[in-house]
Amino acid sequence: MKYHLITNTDIEISTLCLGTMTFGDPVNEKEAIYIVDWAIDHGINFIDTADMYEGYSRSMGSPGGVAEEILGKALKGKRDQVIVTTKVGNPIGDDSYQGTGLSRDHIMHQIDASLNRMQTDYTDFYHLHRPDPDTPLRESISVMAELIEMGKVRHWGFSNFEVEAIREMLQLCRANNWPRPVINQPNYSWLNRKVEEEHLPLCRIEAIAVTPFKVLEGGLLTGKYCKGQEAPDGSRNNENPGWIAFEMNDDLFTKLEEFENEAKEKSRSPVSHAVNWVLEQKGITSVVLGVKSTDQLADLL
Repeated sequence: MKYHLITNTDIEISTLCLGTMTFGDPVNEKEAIYIVDWAIDHGINFIDTADMYEGYSRSMGSPGGVAEEILGKALKGKRDQVIVTTKVGNPIGDDSYQGTGLSRDHIMHQIDASLNRMQTDYTDFYHLHRPDPDTPLRESISVMAELIEMGKVRHWGFSNFEVEAIREMLQLCRANNWPRPVINQPNYSWLNRKVEEEHLPLCRIEAIAVTPFKVLEGGLLTGKYCKGQEAPDGSRNNENPGWIAFEMNDDLFTKLEEFENEAKEKSRSPVSHAVNWVLEQKGITSVVLGVKSTDQLADLL
């Protein structure tokens, strides 16, 4: 396993990051704990979660917290062996609390809820998960600075923000002497390269680590999909088609054929090519992989 140092920190993370979005459903608690144990034993020290994650049963505004709770159980006695990211900003709630966005009140509520579920007193990275048009970035970043000072968060980052918002974040940090964001989690894959034009160059210039998610595009880049055939059993499109961001049309299958031919030329499996293609791009530190079994990780080691 290779490791990269996050600039402006003393944290080294593995190039493969274990994602937990599937924990709860379809990956039950016992299976999830086994996956976490296996990943740690095989050198993966970076784990990604979020306050909203609860597997395929997730809907906007549902309670969330399932993945964090499972992760807390999995990391008993092992917390010092891993680097954990969790995130805040999406709608969550139950009978006791309803909240969303990046306001001070919501972030303060959610950091305590997340830490309690994960049975820890700090998270290594805390991400602003998505933009909140109702809350000024100044307010959100000031809370991140406060949480770092309190020791509940070591460093902060962001996910799903556009370039102009990232520039505003950096300007606010400079003007107020707040800790800068050190890590970013965009959607980036062989199929989706929108971030290459401005997003990735800005992060390289500003020394912000980039740890993309959806590098397999919900399984589209695994070699499972063939034109004119139904989605295979056990595939993301079969189990939860709403998580596939592309229309299953002729244009997509043409691209997938091109991708698979490229993988063959490099003597790689489609999964290996999808992951390594992203890791080979300048400025990429690690990739987040949501899996349902350890076999999916073993193929990449």
